[in-house]
Amino acid sequence: MSSANEPVLPQGAGYGVGIGLFFSAFMITLTAIQARYTAFSPKNSEEFSSASRSVKPGLIASGIVSAWTWAATLLQSSAVAYKYGISGPWWYGAGATVQVLLFAQLAAKLKLNAPYAHTWLEIVHARWGRAAHLIFMFFGLATNIIVSSMLILGGSATVTDLTGMHTIAACFLIPLGVAIYVVVGGMRATLLCDYTHTTVLFAIILTFVFTLSAAASRPVSGNAHGSYMTMRSKNGLIFGVINVVGNFATVFQDQAYWQRAIASKPASTVKAYLLGGLAWFAIPFTLATTLGLAAVALTGDPSMRTLTPSDVSAGLPAAAAATALLGKAGAAVMLVLLFLAVTSATSAELIAVSSILTYDVYKKYINPHATEAQVLKVSHAMVAFFALCMGLAGLIFYFIGISMGWLYTFMGVILGSAVVPIALCITWSRANKWGCIGGAVSGFFSGLIAWLVTTSALNGGVINVTTSGGDFEMLAGNLASIGVGGIVAVATSLIWPENFDFDETRALNVAPSTSTHTKEDTFGEEKVGENISEKGQELTETRSVSDDEGPIITPDPDLDPVALDKAFRFAAWSSLFLTFVMLLLIPLPLFFASTVFGVRGLTAWVVIGIIWCFCSTFTVVLYPLWESRAALTQISRGIVKDIFAKGGGKYVTPAPPSGA
Repeated sequence: MSSANEPVLPQGAGYGVGIGLFFSAFMITLTAIQARYTAFSPKNSEEFSSASRSVKPGLIASGIVSAWTWAATLLQSSAVAYKYGISGPWWYGAGATVQVLLFAQLAAKLKLNAPYAHTWLEIVHARWGRAAHLIFMFFGLATNIIVSSMLILGGSATVTDLTGMHTIAACFLIPLGVAIYVVVGGMRATLLCDYTHTTVLFAIILTFVFTLSAAASRPVSGNAHGSYMTMRSKNGLIFGVINVVGNFATVFQDQAYWQRAIASKPASTVKAYLLGGLAWFAIPFTLATTLGLAAVALTGDPSMRTLTPSDVSAGLPAAAAATALLGKAGAAVMLVLLFLAVTSATSAELIAVSSILTYDVYKKYINPHATEAQVLKVSHAMVAFFALCMGLAGLIFYFIGISMGWLYTFMGVILGSAVVPIALCITWSRANKWGCIGGAVSGFFSGLIAWLVTTSALNGGVINVTTSGGDFEMLAGNLASIGVGGIVAVATSLIWPENFDFDETRALNVAPSTSTHTKEDTFGEEKVGENISEKGQELTETRSVSDDEGPIITPDPDLDPVALDKAFRFAAWSSLFLTFVMLLLIPLPLFFASTVFGVRGLTAWVVIGIIWCFCSTFTVVLYPLWESRAALTQISRGIVKDIFAKGGGKYVTPAPPSGA
């Protein structure tokens, strides 16, 4: 039926969602309320870029879920379910959850080794100098560009499919509306946006889960008995490996995740990342299992649009299934769902790149003595600048025929080589500078060579977008990139170890004239032990961070090195255990047993996803409200005072104690 391929919604719906001015106005209003009734004002550069490093774990976890919910989370996950069956959603979810869990270790080390850094690249510069800083900046910005391009490609393709909106307009209007409220509110506005998006996101996902139920019966190549109801899927397993490698790059090298670690309270950073990672898993696993398999089951139905391979690569099975099952209502809900995913992740990328361009380019190389006002002005300008870059990048990939699905599997080829070197820089005092730089560079070229050689060998020498996007081609490039980069970095560090004590990174953004302890009094990675409590207490009590040319950062009593080292050990054991469970203990026995689920097995599989969804909803929707109850009470009282006392509710900074 040809009408099934026609846009279900009018173009006006696409333009309305694409611009998102209503939501921008809503977020600007929240920012104004925050500025009036609390002590936090986005007119301060620290508040703008890092939310004054004071955010509690529930809101950080909600922000992690929202920032990690890309267009690909909804679209590509359903596409791999459509292609591989139930193994696709599992490998998508687990293969992109473990990186967030393992990042908890880096977050703990960040608070221990560089508590006042603005970006991870500042740490690289402080430890290894300009050459390393510039090389790793390439990988960091490349990560942001690729992630942003996937957001724009996935979002614009689906908006165009559902509404007929012009793709070029979608590429630019999507980041425009987001940039408006990010410029006004900064990091805290981004986190509030994340919470709002996450709340609506889970409400819609639960609606879909309870509405949709499907079983697919047509055979699929490479699966046990040709069934969609099995974890025994050769191509699903290959995708899982590619997914794991690629997403290490897009977590460990994306400033958006470091930014949330920087913004969080030190005592709860690890908790936030573990909760956020586990909560996020429910989104692709549950939604893709239902929508992806529904798209398969409905193939050939008059209400279901015909999906070509390019449609699947663009991530359209989810939208097609929702529309076929629920008509215009399904299309509208899918459009809103996509808007939430794209805009929340876009806001995370905008504030992340703004921080890099401000602190690692402008303040590092252009104006080292920039004033507070100059830093804030440049931060605003960089948000707008990167919003334009996002639109251009999405447009370029669209015109050269690269889809979101192709880019998703390719990202690890050029980004994976820097994963291990960056992790070593932050966590290991013995990491060798030139070994890590050499690993990143050699892994980059190794990944490209392996990808191109494999493409040529498997396709008779033909190299183009179609042939280079195959499973084995991408697998070779991903493994070569992360493997060579990691081996070179670790091997050289073991043979020629350095002995870095992290004093320079702990001194980042701290005025040395106000610190009373000497280098011998500071604590290093190897000194965490018998006398660390006294030294750590001295650090948190005596180190002032006032700077005549910058913001005032209040020392945090939570920066107790003993507690932070304990948090790191907890993060290491818990994240490694969860990684083992999600990547080995659950999927591999089912894979080798070639188990094919019947109706009862599939029902149990979906019920597990539903229960996980409810637990995630409690973690990232209800828990942040509970932990923010004091702030919400303060804001409510301020609003009431403004209503009845005509302006008496505005927050006033308490006067310092007499004699202070």
